[in-house]
Amino acid sequence: MKKILYLLLFICSFTLPSRAQNILSCKSATVSFFSGTVMEDIEGKSNTASSVIDPKTRNIIFKVSNTSFQFQKKLMQEHFNEDYMESDRYPFSKFSGRITDELDFNKDGNYNVTVEGTLQIHGVTKPWSCKAAMIISNGVVTAKSVFKIRIEDYQIKIPSLVFKNIAEYVEVRLSAVYQPTKTITK
Repeated sequence: MKKILYLLLFICSFTLPSRAQNILSCKSATVSFFSGTVMEDIEGKSNTASSVIDPKTRNIIFKVSNTSFQFQKKLMQEHFNEDYMESDRYPFSKFSGRITDELDFNKDGNYNVTVEGTLQIHGVTKPWSCKAAMIISNGVVTAKSVFKIRIEDYQIKIPSLVFKNIAEYVEVRLSAVYQPTKTITK
């Protein structure tokens, strides 16, 4: 009888709503950036970024491997990883923060929110704030954001030979579709 009681308690501990929490996750978020100058346009795109949102705390993490960015020209990709991002030394770019606006993840709708936290690029971490558009529909959350970063702020060195080919500010676009993931908390 004791064994049955312990088995029931064990099963209930993992199925009671107060013990479980839905985390929203995306394993194929898109991150792209664009540098436009008179001399040359440079665009890199990754479809393998990952992100999670905790709806209860509104905490969010977004992470992308620098080597996952693809370019039209192979040489651009090589220069990006070896010369500018130093991807062997700084393999990831990451945002960690919080959605500052009140948001009911159980209510369908379109929401414009502010996200604040820290943005880490090229080993440099800085406070960051940006706007994001979120659409909630049947438990699925779609998030998009567009913002600009100043490459000098992240100590990315551009050789004087190609300085005219790369803009001072780079436009970054993020897009993610989050699905609920059941996780157990203890």
